[in-house]
Amino acid sequence: MQEHEKWMNQALQLAQQAGDQDEVPVGAVLVEAGELIGSGFNQVIGASDPTAHAEIIALRAGSQFRQNYRLPGTVLYVTIEPCTMCFGALIHARVQTVVFGAREPRAGALLSNQSESGQQHLNHSIEIVEGVLEQECRDIMLNFFKSRRQG
Repeated sequence: MQEHEKWMNQALQLAQQAGDQDEVPVGAVLVEAGELIGSGFNQVIGASDPTAHAEIIALRAGSQFRQNYRLPGTVLYVTIEPCTMCFGALIHARVQTVVFGAREPRAGALLSNQSESGQQHLNHSIEIVEGVLEQECRDIMLNFFKSRRQG
């Protein structure tokens, strides 16, 4: 669990960077054998790119690092439960494990809503670990949206 918290803290730092840039504060790090191989934070507004989610950016960086679009044996740490788009990318990349902090009740696709992870037609399954630094991950989102409503 200490290892999970270590990496989730890095993802939280990235989420804060996103929030500082007025992006929805989500951060992600991709780890292989205890080594950071990719990271990212939400940049959809700044990049004018609807696919620039933290998870996608981390996967792109990891793929470049590995020089392969397949990433078996990797663990993605992300502050908030991934959406359907990101879940699809995780399946295609063959990520082994996703560790997330807090559920996303509206758009979360791993456990909250569509539960894509339980679909029998998929050619890859992902181990899911939830609730790592859950309160911190939830708070960064709640505080971000609270400040937007007040501003």
